Order: sequence, then C-alpha cells, then structure tokens
Amino acid sequence: MKKKILDLIKKKNKKKIVSLTAYSKNIASILDNYCDIVLVGDSLGSVLYSYKSTREVSLDMMIEHSKSVRMGIKKALMVVDMPHNTYRNSKEALKNAKLIMKKTKCHGVKLEGGKKIYETVKILVKNKIPVMGHLGLLPQSDKTFKFKGQKKSERDNILKDSQLLEKAGVFSIVLECVETSLAKLVTKGLKIPTIGIGASKYCDGQILVFDDLIGLNPMKYRFVKKYINIRNEISKAVLNYSKEVRKIKFPNKKNSY
Repeated sequence: MKKKILDLIKKKNKKKIVSLTAYSKNIASILDNYCDIVLVGDSLGSVLYSYKSTREVSLDMMIEHSKSVRMGIKKALMVVDMPHNTYRNSKEALKNAKLIMKKTKCHGVKLEGGKKIYETVKILVKNKIPVMGHLGLLPQSDKTFKFKGQKKSERDNILKDSQLLEKAGVFSIVLECVETSLAKLVTKGLKIPTIGIGASKYCDGQILVFDDLIGLNPMKYRFVKKYINIRNEISKAVLNYSKEVRKIKFPNKKNSY
C-alpha cells in the first residue's frame, strides 16, 4: 500500500495521473488496466440510485460497492469516499475509516474539506490510514453547483486549505470545479499531486465519473467529455434482442440445452 502511494506521488511533474470512478467489479476490472487511481465515489448516490445529493449515501452502501470494486483491482490504487456524516469528528472518522479499510481492503479514503478536517486527517494518517483530500466544489456540503475561485476569499481559502491538507499528511488532493489559474497555483504550491475534475489541464491528473465518460448518464456537465455514447449502443442491442424474441429467432439451438 505504502509503495503504491509513494509511486503515485513520484508521478508529480513527470507523468499525468489517470483516475476514474467505479462501483462494481466488472467495470473496475476494465479500469484497472488503464487507471492509476480507481475511486469508489459517493457519486454512486446520484449515478446509481438517483439520489438528489451525495448526502443520502450510507456507509454500508459505500462498503458493499467497494467490496465489489476491490475484486476487480489488481494494479490501480483504490480509494473510497467517506460518505457524509461519517467523519464529523476525529473519533468517528477513525472508527469508520478503519471499518472501510478492513471491510474493503482499499488503499485509502477520501474526505472533503480543508481547515475543518485538518485534525481529523492528522489522526487518520497517524493511524496509518492514507487520506486523499478534496477541495473546491464539495458535493457533501455545497447546496449549489458553482465553480470555485472567482472571489478572492474563495481563492485564499482554497490555497490555505491545500497547504493545510498537505501538512496534515494527505497523499493527493482532488480539485473539483476550481478556476483554472487557481488550480494552477494550488498545483504548483504542493509537493503532492492534484487530481482535477473541471479544474483545468494544470492539475497533476484528472478524474471523471465513468458513467459520464461513456455517455450512460444523460445529464451534461461542462467538465465532461463523452468518449462514447453507450446509451445508443445499449438501445440498439436491446432493440435487436426484443425483435428476435418476438420473431422467435432467439433462443435458437445454440442458445438452448
């Protein structure tokens, strides 16, 4: 585990880091061939369960999906989001992080926030739990979808928080929807890698929600590039299947015992 994280940190300023989300073994086993980091994101709340926010995602839900993902991981660094209300204080965070690590055999956990979680991160790291930070847009606490870095106060806070998180011991930081020049400043000011989502090419790596990348999620976001429209491909396959069933072309002898 420690070697995987050290190898990741060494990529800073040398090689871009590739990250995607996964919520199941089948997808994880594909991503494992191409990704440095596979994140079991609490984005599964909206992607899989149509929740209005990630705040509705439970610890049990994250653990069960992570156990599935772990079966598909052989090479990549696997990180699990700690869901809302599971790290309100250091004691709670340590208990739940230990449970996640034990049950899922992941390589680290991700927490949202800066100064507010500084002491918590220190305690987790002290207890040998690798932590990834998350700054900018914070889905667990922000009530509106709005990019960060326009206001001077936002810029100052994110810069300070990034330094605090590094000091606390995080091995990398996700920057979500952070204005380009600010993302560049944060990245240059840290010795650890930044992973961007809607935060420009100047981050040390990038992450996307897998379902967005393949066009399975019909919603459109500025920071997403769809590399294939898998919804169309699925529709074609289901259409062909339905036609063959109705015309008694499926199953044939090859598909029957």
